[in-house]
Amino acid sequence: MKKTLYIILGCFSLGIGTIGAVLPLLPTVPLYLLAAFCFARSSERLHSWFTNTKIYKKNLESYAEGRGMTWGTKLRIMTSASIVMAIGFIMMKDVPVGRTVLAIIWVLHVLYFTCGIKTLKTDKENDLESHN
Repeated sequence: MKKTLYIILGCFSLGIGTIGAVLPLLPTVPLYLLAAFCFARSSERLHSWFTNTKIYKKNLESYAEGRGMTWGTKLRIMTSASIVMAIGFIMMKDVPVGRTVLAIIWVLHVLYFTCGIKTLKTDKENDLESHN
């Protein structure tokens, strides 16, 4: 029963995360991380499949291995999260405490992604350095 719930949650997270890759309002990376977690807990076969997909390798592999993220990945995550937070901020126009809390969370989010996660060079940046 527990494995079945993890499989369902993993598939749901993967589906919504994939939609989030196209729509800026849905956060892709956190949902993919949740899918990886659920698949790892439910089925070795599903986990192996997911960690070998292009989606995982492009967005999560380097972060999951503790190496970091490229600026492009960081910007995609920060942009989608900022849009969602901005919508919440606008909707809380009559709740100043809520706006303050959301603003603090947004600042911490940006600081974490800019300073707390190592920035990896892209293949293009590595090529430029090797030619210099």
